[in-house]
Amino acid sequence: MHRLSLYARNMVRFTVLASGSKGNATVVTGGRTRILVDCGLSCRELFRRMRLVGENPETLDAIIITHEHSDHVNGVAVTARKLGIPVYFTEGTHRSWTRWLSPRKQMTYAQWLAQIRKQAAERQAEVVADEGEPDENDLMEAAEASGEPDGRALGNPTLGAKTKTRQGWGTQSSLEGQAAAAEIQEADPLTSPSLRSGSAQDDNEDGVRGSEAVGGKNGPGAAKAKEPAWLPAVEYFKAGEPFEIGDISVSPFTIPHDAADPCGFVFRAEGVRLGFATDLGYIPPNVKAQLQGVDLLLLESNHDLEMLRDGPYPWAVKQRVLSRVGHLSNEAAASFLEDGYDGQAAYVILAHLSESNNLPDLARVTAERALVFRASLLANRLLLAEQHEPLSPIDF
Repeated sequence: MHRLSLYARNMVRFTVLASGSKGNATVVTGGRTRILVDCGLSCRELFRRMRLVGENPETLDAIIITHEHSDHVNGVAVTARKLGIPVYFTEGTHRSWTRWLSPRKQMTYAQWLAQIRKQAAERQAEVVADEGEPDENDLMEAAEASGEPDGRALGNPTLGAKTKTRQGWGTQSSLEGQAAAAEIQEADPLTSPSLRSGSAQDDNEDGVRGSEAVGGKNGPGAAKAKEPAWLPAVEYFKAGEPFEIGDISVSPFTIPHDAADPCGFVFRAEGVRLGFATDLGYIPPNVKAQLQGVDLLLLESNHDLEMLRDGPYPWAVKQRVLSRVGHLSNEAAASFLEDGYDGQAAYVILAHLSESNNLPDLARVTAERALVFRASLLANRLLLAEQHEPLSPIDF
């Protein structure tokens, strides 16, 4: 039976499973599609929390990642392999995540990239010398080896055509990008499994090897699943370019944070719009524009300014959190609610609260002060996402 048909009743649901510096995960349901937004929990803990709130992990259709920091991606590889589902990244986030799992410590990224491109050029030259002009298959192989799987590097626009994936959506170029990434890893001796220590993510918490979770010991991808960054499928998206995952429309937007290519999202399904914005140092105009007219708003309220300044963090970390690419304070979140927000949401969820530099009551009171001065916001139900327990699902 197709995964999507397991959840037949059309509805929109938003379930925060965890929010904070120790792990983030949220399930967005729209129609017959379920998306996991970030996967900073272990696979076992993620499944436990989903079952606590009546969610079936087996009905997840995809994972989408905001950015590559560990509290947002710790469980991605194991969870995706166990369920056999695609993971959606921006290209920059995927590259940073892959390098985090498979660090290249003996050469710079520029040196490594130059080496791979040189190998691809030599390979193509050999093909031309031996067989004459390369055909489309030769071009594809050279493109994959060069890290440009959609054919753009070779001037072949036909190689990035739309295709139907396992879930019924996606692009051929991004799926080929997964294979290209694997080939690049194999071509780089510094990331060879024989020269690199294993990763904890190679095994999931149930003792099942990644390859077994996607087709058994000898199933598809069994060899490449030994790579810590191997995933059943990877799909790329770009900030500012809306796309669809099943029944859910996704509008990604750039946020200011110290990551490779961090994004927030507005999810739309069944006429309901859900805004998602955490891990941002301030709220720029593009984010304000995206968060207008949403029915639910999840917004970071990370720290109290005085608690952070007087707290235990080293000064360098305090500067990072306070910076324009750090995290949103209670005061900054309240200022947005009071002056930059249209008040249309039925629910406002304060998220990513620091356990060292904030208190739930402080975050709540600061936000309530902003809401009380605007009559249009009084109907908003204010909730606080927690680190250690999931919130009850919110249904529309």
